[in-house]
Amino acid sequence: MPKILVVDDDQDMQENIVEILESADFDVCSAGNGEEALKLIRGTVFDLVLLDLIMPVMGGMEALPSIKRESPNTKIIMITAFSTIDNAVEAMRLGADDYITKPFKIDELLIAVKKTLEEARFFDCQSVLGMDDTFNSLANSIRREILLLINREGKLRFMDIPRKLEIEDHTKVNFHLKVLKEANLIKQDEMKRYLLSPAGRKVIDCLQLVAKGL
Repeated sequence: MPKILVVDDDQDMQENIVEILESADFDVCSAGNGEEALKLIRGTVFDLVLLDLIMPVMGGMEALPSIKRESPNTKIIMITAFSTIDNAVEAMRLGADDYITKPFKIDELLIAVKKTLEEARFFDCQSVLGMDDTFNSLANSIRREILLLINREGKLRFMDIPRKLEIEDHTKVNFHLKVLKEANLIKQDEMKRYLLSPAGRKVIDCLQLVAKGL
């Protein structure tokens, strides 16, 4: 579940955004200014920060570079009024990923959040799929089919795999399973059934994301 930090000095706005995001099944924390946000970021990894531009103590523009230094992979969406759009654009030039303007509709907020999080997943997947062992494993169509099959079925015994894939040469299947296991994309349980490893599940998520497109 993605973890989001909402930073806004307007208590009503902050609570409304938190409620909207929690109702969409996000894990949400909140802060009243950039200084409070930095304290939270130093102790917790957030996937996304919704950062108000104008706040007392430390505003969004001041907090932005500090947040990026503390947590370079955290995505940032600026929250701005219509009169400060130019500043929000400048914040994007400095590293923010998007901005939304007040007042905004619930759908606009959720679309911006989901779009930014999916873009983050996409770039993360580029690094995962680009690793030599992973790339070599996925270069073969039978290995891709094996991964997708295990993902659908959960756990499979060896003899079930060639049968379900309609492959008569069991030796060939055994070879591809060995390659996938050496790449740490699959593993076996105590009953010798094949299942996805955590790395294998991440690869499947990436393949599905790429297939769906952004």
